[in-house]
Amino acid sequence: MHGGNIYQFAAQLGCLPEQVFDFSANINPEQATNVSSLQQVQLGPYAEPQYRLLKQAFKNRYPLPDEADVEPFNGASAAIFALLRHLQPKDLVIYAPLYGEYRHIAEQLSCKLHTVNRLLDINADIAQGSTIIFVNPSTPDGQLYDLQTLLPVWQAANCTIVIDESFLDFSDAESVTSQIGHIDKLYVIKSLSKFYGCAGIRIGFIVGAIQAITSLQRGEPAWKCSSLDMAYMQQALANTDFIERTRQRTGYLRNLLNIALQQSSLFEYIYPSQANFLLSRLPQSMDGYQLQNHLAVDRILIRVCENFDGLDKHHVRFAVKDEFAINQLARSLQNINS
Repeated sequence: MHGGNIYQFAAQLGCLPEQVFDFSANINPEQATNVSSLQQVQLGPYAEPQYRLLKQAFKNRYPLPDEADVEPFNGASAAIFALLRHLQPKDLVIYAPLYGEYRHIAEQLSCKLHTVNRLLDINADIAQGSTIIFVNPSTPDGQLYDLQTLLPVWQAANCTIVIDESFLDFSDAESVTSQIGHIDKLYVIKSLSKFYGCAGIRIGFIVGAIQAITSLQRGEPAWKCSSLDMAYMQQALANTDFIERTRQRTGYLRNLLNIALQQSSLFEYIYPSQANFLLSRLPQSMDGYQLQNHLAVDRILIRVCENFDGLDKHHVRFAVKDEFAINQLARSLQNINS
């Protein structure tokens, strides 16, 4: 769901995982804080159960309206599951393509699942009173949507609205958290590991109206997040210089990656993106698995996107990596055509 298995791939090639050029996982190659700074974290006592310092760090980074509150979870996947388990939706509408957690959770909760292909018909009719799942910017294509036209439609249908903003930090677009208090039954998922380059730090957040978050908390266990996770994320959130630097760097590297894909002449289409990855479509003469076999010679791992609704094995996603990795990818792609 989050890219290829780098450990399995490395074992197959007979190399170390750190020797793999991993374009399959869309994680920022830079980090906002150094792990060595956590050496003074006290591991003896239990972590503070109300997460006050962590929540304050989040609110300092993402100012919230007075009507809103935030709750941390042990990763965004845990947040997604906890929210849908709490909501117990009868009808769940997912705007696809999107990653598979939402469909998997819907199956576990026995929801009636409705899929809207946002690439073909984003204005499709939706069931009254349903729960909406929308990822913005989207994955795996990275399109950034202006939700001001969709939000009133969902409101008019009395929907519960869940917006996943896991990749929004890579753009300078405004979060819909500002609408909490004005739009009933609005929740926002924030996964910070992509932007802050720390997939091993398992912290995600749900933002919602104060009463909604209080109700959600009643079903949650104590000490969901470890002291190390919380300390790391508090430091990362406080590094405000990292934000604009990462946006500029990502924009530059994404353009470099786009040029590498275009100049290879292997792809029919490259989707415009505001996130830290690019989705591409191969012609019928080559699928993503064949491309992966070619690139494996140079220890390059990519993401074939056939398990996304509406896509197939000709759709391949490339994460934005550092300049050295992108240059290596460019050479490997050119070699396929030589």
